[in-house]
Amino acid sequence: MSIRALIVDDEEPARGELRYLLAAHPEVEVVGEAATASEALALAGSVRYDVVFLDIELPGMTGLEVARLVLDRSERPAVVFVTAHDRYAVDAFAVEALDYLVKPVEPERLARVVERLAQARKREAPPVEKIAVVSAGGAKTLLDYDAVYWIEADGDYSRVHTYDRVYLSTSSLRELGEELPAARFARIHRSHLVNLGKVAAVRRGGPDRLRLVLDDQQQCELDVARRQTRALRERLRL
Repeated sequence: MSIRALIVDDEEPARGELRYLLAAHPEVEVVGEAATASEALALAGSVRYDVVFLDIELPGMTGLEVARLVLDRSERPAVVFVTAHDRYAVDAFAVEALDYLVKPVEPERLARVVERLAQARKREAPPVEKIAVVSAGGAKTLLDYDAVYWIEADGDYSRVHTYDRVYLSTSSLRELGEELPAARFARIHRSHLVNLGKVAAVRRGGPDRLRLVLDDQQQCELDVARRQTRALRERLRL
């Protein structure tokens, strides 16, 4: 089971260096990067992750403030601060950070952090890869994750689209986004969650905009929100 990681740092060379060091650990998958606090919070709400490697001095909001917000999620991620200064260590552990790394990060020190993360993942129960939905007759149905093409928000509920049918889920889009594996699903809009394995084509939806064409019966087309475009381009390697 891979460890899904976010990297948040306002300096691209620092993100690149950490990405390079993490590449030595095949159990770690970097699922997103952000350069500002606002980008970090948007990314944290659109992908599923297990750990965030977080700089403290960020534009607009400190890493400490970002950590408090991401740790408020129902599935609490681990937070590892990565900073050029050691003066924030006490504050960092006050927000229950897993660890505190000082730049330049030593590979051996990072390896110990990855080992701690791996041990924590082993203790977790494996997820059940099913979504509970309500069929037309009112009966409860369990759908395999792979049967889901996309999901749309419907107030406090959600509409789950398969190849040729639509089901009601009593879970909100946010709740389903936290439950579904980030390796397969992406939040492309405030109202849409998509199974990337069901994307048949990607088209331009306007200046700096993308439109996804799904491989379902209707060949459904969904617009990607501008704020999600960059992260989606990185995931699809466009």
